[in-house]
Amino acid sequence: MFEKWFTLEEQPYSADDAAWDAFVAAHPHGSILQTTNWARLKNRFNWSSQRVWLRQDGRLVAGAQLLFKSAALGLVKMAYIPHGPLVDWQDEEQVGVLFNQIDHAAYQRGAGIVKMEPLLWQTDMPPAAWADFCARHNLQPNTDTIQPPNTVLVDLRPSLDDILAAMKQKTRYNIRLAERKEIVVRRGTAADLPAFNALMQITARRDGFGVHDPAYYQTAFELFAPADHLALFLAEFEGRPLAAIMVSAYGRQAIYLYGASSDEERQRMPTYALQWAAMQWAKEKGCHTYDLWGIPDAPEDELEAQFTDRSDGLWGVYRAKRGYGGQVRRTVGAADRVYNNLVYKLYKWRRSS
Repeated sequence: MFEKWFTLEEQPYSADDAAWDAFVAAHPHGSILQTTNWARLKNRFNWSSQRVWLRQDGRLVAGAQLLFKSAALGLVKMAYIPHGPLVDWQDEEQVGVLFNQIDHAAYQRGAGIVKMEPLLWQTDMPPAAWADFCARHNLQPNTDTIQPPNTVLVDLRPSLDDILAAMKQKTRYNIRLAERKEIVVRRGTAADLPAFNALMQITARRDGFGVHDPAYYQTAFELFAPADHLALFLAEFEGRPLAAIMVSAYGRQAIYLYGASSDEERQRMPTYALQWAAMQWAKEKGCHTYDLWGIPDAPEDELEAQFTDRSDGLWGVYRAKRGYGGQVRRTVGAADRVYNNLVYKLYKWRRSS
């Protein structure tokens, strides 16, 4: 029998928050995107949040942190569960009870759709099994994603020498070249955020992608860095920052969240030095994997056949990420739970426009 809990995010940090975050850190599909502070980050940038969970024999066994937002000129109210829900996907009773709680949260907030993107790998739930699961639980699979479903995971459990040995020869060369070219990597502080944001603007102009407002990165740093769940690293030459990355570490998982680089001195390979420094930091913190966070959504054989010829979208970054010796892994993707068909049509129109 499950005990059902239904809470709102509150300030200050509470015992319920601590219990939830401990559950997320220990869960095999847990992620920093399901933590209390991630909800607080999003709450400061036009989202609201609510959490539901289940206890069994006094122990927290399943749950979901939902983010709510209006879209399409306020005509669409949606809920989003990034890297969740956290549940035993093989336990039909647990899934059913938790989904009922999610439905109740959506109804209370007037959401016409819930989009969920569990950190559930296809190796654990193959596509055919996921399709059957979605059919049984009234989910629409194969919908648009917000987080990248395809990524490269580097195993941090071997020794540092073995991690290096697993990398492509060119990547090892670039890491060592950066050191020979006098690139210095250091751990950043809040005082380095303006430099990080300046590099983000340069990267956005050069590569043509959107970035968050500087306040977003500052808030993320303020929320996660004090507990050492987020680190800012800068690569410098003669005191000038050439590249910077923000990396999270939560539970056994590290994620390369944000990165930027200057147009100057690129031949010194500062970005390679940064990734290697971040991997060493994550390993020291006990992380088992380093998630390079997003590559083109294509099978590995297609990625390997086309990466030398394509540079659109995420194809340009795959060329670099493949060199770190990780495994290509894909989640099951996103699934939508639809309560209002008109709202869902408006949502899909807005996402495709």
